[in-house]
Amino acid sequence: MRKDFIESRLFVLASRNVLAKYNLPLTSPCLSQIADEVTKLLELKAQLGEKNDSSKLILKTPKGTRDYGPEQMAIRLGVIDKIITIFKRHGAQTIDTPVFELKDVLTGKYGEDSKLIYDLKDQGGEILALRYDLTVPFARYLAMGKIASMKRYHIAKVYRRDNPATTKGRYREFYQCDFDIAGQYDPMMPDAECIRIISEALRSLDVGLYVVKLNHRSLLDGILAVCGVPQETFRGVCSSIDKLDKSPWSEVRKEIVEEKGLDESTANKIGTYVSRSGGVELIGELRKDNELMKHESAVKGLESMELLFEYCNIFQVTDKVKFDLSLARGLDYYTGVIFEAVLIGDDVGVGSVAGGGRYDNLVGMFDSKKKSVPCVGLSLGIERIFSVMEAKLSREGLKTRRMEVEVFVASAQKNLHEERMKILSDLWEAGLKAEHSYKKNIKLLAQLQYCEENGIPLAIIIGEGELARGEVTLREVVSRAQIPISRANLIEEVRKRLGNS
Repeated sequence: MRKDFIESRLFVLASRNVLAKYNLPLTSPCLSQIADEVTKLLELKAQLGEKNDSSKLILKTPKGTRDYGPEQMAIRLGVIDKIITIFKRHGAQTIDTPVFELKDVLTGKYGEDSKLIYDLKDQGGEILALRYDLTVPFARYLAMGKIASMKRYHIAKVYRRDNPATTKGRYREFYQCDFDIAGQYDPMMPDAECIRIISEALRSLDVGLYVVKLNHRSLLDGILAVCGVPQETFRGVCSSIDKLDKSPWSEVRKEIVEEKGLDESTANKIGTYVSRSGGVELIGELRKDNELMKHESAVKGLESMELLFEYCNIFQVTDKVKFDLSLARGLDYYTGVIFEAVLIGDDVGVGSVAGGGRYDNLVGMFDSKKKSVPCVGLSLGIERIFSVMEAKLSREGLKTRRMEVEVFVASAQKNLHEERMKILSDLWEAGLKAEHSYKKNIKLLAQLQYCEENGIPLAIIIGEGELARGEVTLREVVSRAQIPISRANLIEEVRKRLGNS
C-alpha cells in the first residue's frame, strides 16, 4: 500500500508539472480526475502483477533432485541401516565434514569431471564449492588432523552439476556411502576387504546379480605406454576409456582421436587391450605380452592383481569379480587397484552401483611436508540401489511399512482418552513404539482399520468394563485374535508377542 501511495503522489506531481507547462488551470477537479485515473491504473497493475506472479511460480524440485515420501524414506533408511551394520562389522567409525569446501581443496582432483563441481559465490573472502564426493574431504580431514591411520565410514549428500537421469538413479544431489581404510599396511589386504564389503552390501540388499570389475592403474599406464600414448595425456585418455560402461567402443575411439589428439593406429591398439576381460587367467595371458612386460608399471600392476585374486579367493568373492581392462575410473587421484560393481540382468539399466580404489597420494597433496597416507576405499551409490529396489517393489506389487509403530492404544467407548494416554506413557517408558488417535471420541472400527492400513501388529483396546477389572484387551491385528490381559502384566505380554527381550 505504501508503494502504491508513493506512485500515486508522484503521478499527481508529474501531472501538475504537465498542466503548468501548457498553461492549463491547476484546478482541483482536474487533479482529482487524474488521481482517480492513476488509482485505477495502479489497481489494474496490481491485478496483472498477481496473475503474472502466480503463473511464474511452478512448484517443482530443482533439476536433478527429488522429494522422498514416507514409504520411499522407509526403504532408504532400511538400506542405509543395512549398509551401516556392514561397515561397523568391519570395524569402521564414522565422521562428518562440511557440505562445502574451499574450492582449492576440490580442484585438480577429479580430472575432466572437475567441470561438474558446483561453485559458490565469494562468501566473506572464501571461494567455496559444494563437495563433489566424500573422498577428497576425508583426505583433507586426515591431513588437517595429522592422522596416519583410520578406518572410517561416512554417509552424506554430495553434489554434481551433471546431466541427470533420474530413472537411472543419476542425480545432481545424492547420497554416497563411503568406507575407507587409511594407513600403511601390507599390499592388497585392505583392498581385498573393500571388495568383500561391496559384495556383502549388495548381497544383503538383495538387488540381484552383480559383478565387481577389477583393474589396476599401474597396469593401465603400462598399456597406454605400449600403445604409444604420451604420458601427459594418460589421465585424459583414462577419462575417455572410463565411458565404455555407457558408450560403445566406436564412440570412445572417436573421442580419443578427435578430442585427445591420438592417431587412429594408437586408438586401435588401445582397443585391442580394453576389449579384454576375464578371471585370474587373464594375468597369465598378459604376462606373455613381451612389449607390455618391458614396462615396470605393468609388471607391478599384474603382481598386485595376482595377490588381489588370491585374497579374494580367501574372502570367498572370486565368483563375483572380473578382471576387466576397460575399467579406468576417470578420477585423477587413483594410484593402484580400481574396482566397480555393476548389476547384471535384462531389466537393469542403472550402471555402476559401487566403485572405488586405492589413492595413496591424495592426503599428501594437503600436507605441508607432502607426507602421504596410503588409502583405499569404496563408495556405494545409494540412489541407484534405491532406484533398483523401488522398481523391484513396484513390479512385485509390494508395499513398505512407512512407520515402525508396534502398538496402538484404542478405546471402545467415549471419554476414555485420558486412560489411553496413561497406557501410552507406560509403553513409551518401556521403550515401546506406540501411538493413539488424537481425537477424544473415535469409533473403534476406525481405530482398528488404521492399524491394518499401517501394518501395526498389536492393538490394546480399553473399555469401561476392562478398566473396572484392571484389564485391557490385547488384539493381534492380522489374525484379529483377542485375549484379556492384566494391566499389571501388559508390558511383559506385549514384549513377548513382539519378540522383544
